Amino acid sequence: MPPLGDDTRTAASDDQRELVAAAAGRVDAVLAAACPDLSRARLQRLIAAGHVRLNGEAVRKSVQVVAGDRLTVHLPPTPHEAVASPLTLPVLYEDDELVAIDKPAALAVHGAPGERGPNVAAWFLACYPLAAAAFEADRPGIVHRLDKDTSGVLLLAKTPIAQAHLSRAFEARQTAKSYLALCEGVPPRPHAVVDAPIARHPGDRTRMAIASRGRAARTEYEVVGSAHGRSLLLIRPETGRTHQIRVHLAAIGVPVVHDRVYGKGGDGRQLLHAWRLAVPHPAGGRLTVTAPLPADFRAAVRALGLQAVAFPYEQPAAAVHEAEAAPDPLPMV
Repeated sequence: MPPLGDDTRTAASDDQRELVAAAAGRVDAVLAAACPDLSRARLQRLIAAGHVRLNGEAVRKSVQVVAGDRLTVHLPPTPHEAVASPLTLPVLYEDDELVAIDKPAALAVHGAPGERGPNVAAWFLACYPLAAAAFEADRPGIVHRLDKDTSGVLLLAKTPIAQAHLSRAFEARQTAKSYLALCEGVPPRPHAVVDAPIARHPGDRTRMAIASRGRAARTEYEVVGSAHGRSLLLIRPETGRTHQIRVHLAAIGVPVVHDRVYGKGGDGRQLLHAWRLAVPHPAGGRLTVTAPLPADFRAAVRALGLQAVAFPYEQPAAAVHEAEAAPDPLPMV
C-alpha cells in the first residue's frame, strides 16, 4: 500500500520564523529555548551563514539579546541526495504530523555509512522529498528504531517539530510499547518484570549485556501460551535500551527463537514483533497503532498449535487517535 499522502508539491519553500526574545541571553541559547526542534549546533550554523537576524541585522552567536528583541530565523531547505526506493511499505496511519508503517523483517531502519541497500529512511526520502528537506539530519523523520529482523509498528515524523515532540515522549517514557516474542523454553514465572541494567558487552561492541554499571532497564512479560518447549510472550518494555527485550529474555533462559546473537540462531529471522505502540500525538490526544502478526510469525505459532491464543494478535485493527486534552509540554533539557 503506498503512503496515503504522497508529497506531490513541486518546489520546497523556505521556512522563516519570527519571534520575540522572552529573556536575555546569548542569541544561540535564546533560540535553542524557543525552537526545540532545532539543535544548538544547527542554530549556530544558521547564525554563521547569516540566516539569523536580530532587530533586522545579522548577528554572531556570541551576541547577547535582551527581552523584547526581535529575532528572525531563515531555514533554507536541506538538500538530500535523491533516492529511488523500490519499496512499498504498509502504511498503518498517516496525518500531517507523522506516518506509521508496518516494518517488515529483514529491512533496516537506516543504512550503515556507505550502504546503498533498501531501508526505511530511503523509503521516506523517496516518498516525502519535501518533508525530508525540512530536516537537517542524515536520517530525516526517524523517531525510534527497530532491529533489522524485528517487524512491526514504526513511527516517522513528517516535520521537525513532530520529531522533537515524539522523541521527547520516548525519552520521558510517555509511550506504551507492546511486543510479541516466540521464545525457546518457558519462563519460570507466567508474569514478571525483568529489572536488570544493560550496557555494551565488554568483549564485543556489537552486543549488549547485563552489567551492574549499565543503564537501568525494565521489561514486563506475560506468557500468552506455551507448547513443545516454546512459549509465546506478550512483552511491555518500560525502557528502550538497545536490544533490551532480546537481552532480558536470554538472561532468564528464554531467548527469542532464531536470535543469532543472544539465542540459538536458526534458519529464520528472530521472531520478535512490535505489535502495538501508543504515543502522545504532537497535535494533542493519544495515538495507538497496531500491526498484526506477519505471515512467518503466524506460521511458527500454528506449527506449535498456539493459533487460538495468538488469534487476537493476528487481527488487523484501525489506528485510534483519541481526542483528549493536549498533553502538558514535556520539560526541556
